[in-house]
Amino acid sequence: MSKKIYVGNLPYSASEDDLKEAFAKFGEIQSVRIIMDEATGSSKGFGFVEMTVNEDADKAIEALNGAMLKGRAMRVSEARPQEARGKGGPRGGGGRGAGWR
Repeated sequence: MSKKIYVGNLPYSASEDDLKEAFAKFGEIQSVRIIMDEATGSSKGFGFVEMTVNEDADKAIEALNGAMLKGRAMRVSEARPQEARGKGGPRGGGGRGAGWR
C-alpha cells in the first residue's frame, strides 16, 4: 500500500523533477505533484509525493523534514486526508461568481 507525503515550504522554482530526485534515494515513487495556482500558473510552494512502500516513505519523511532544497528547508510529513469543502461563500452559492452578476 502506498503512502502520500506532504512537502511544504518549497521554493517557487522547485520542479516535480527536483522532488523526484530528492525522494528517489529512499524508494520507488508512485507520483509527484506540485500544487499550482490556477490564476497565475505559478507554484503555491507545496506539493505531494506518493511512495509505493510505507517504510520507504517513513524513511524519506524522517530524512527530508528540514532538509534544504534550493535554499529552503522543506517541511515533510505524512499527508492528511483532504477535508470536504463547502458549497461556496457565505450565501451558500456554488461555483465561481455564483450570485454576483
